[in-house]
Amino acid sequence: VQLQASGGGLVQAGGTLRLSCAASGGSFRNYATGWFRQAPGKEREFVAAIRWSGGNTAYADSVKGRFTISRDNAKNTVYLQMKMLSPEDTAVYYCAAGHPIVSTFGNPTAYNYWGQGTLVTVSS
Repeated sequence: VQLQASGGGLVQAGGTLRLSCAASGGSFRNYATGWFRQAPGKEREFVAAIRWSGGNTAYADSVKGRFTISRDNAKNTVYLQMKMLSPEDTAVYYCAAGHPIVSTFGNPTAYNYWGQGTLVTVSS
């Protein structure tokens, strides 16, 4: 499975962006999908994840209430709707797919496939 993340860009603080993660070479079906981000000089951190059925989601505390993860299995695409963006959200955002259980949604080693990343820059 190959993952292609897109939708990043430059946005002002308080603005919104929607990231997409499209799968090719296979189906997203039965995979949980997560979003992670890495800011310059920082470790990669968990942002959000969703089970293939969409029935379970998880969010980092820093994005709860501002970001929403969703998926369209028919389109093999997972989305990350981001609102009320702040400069602290500036990072390269990566999507990943695998078979983590809910308790390991935030563990990057639980994911088998990674996209190339899309840069989100939030200006103050």
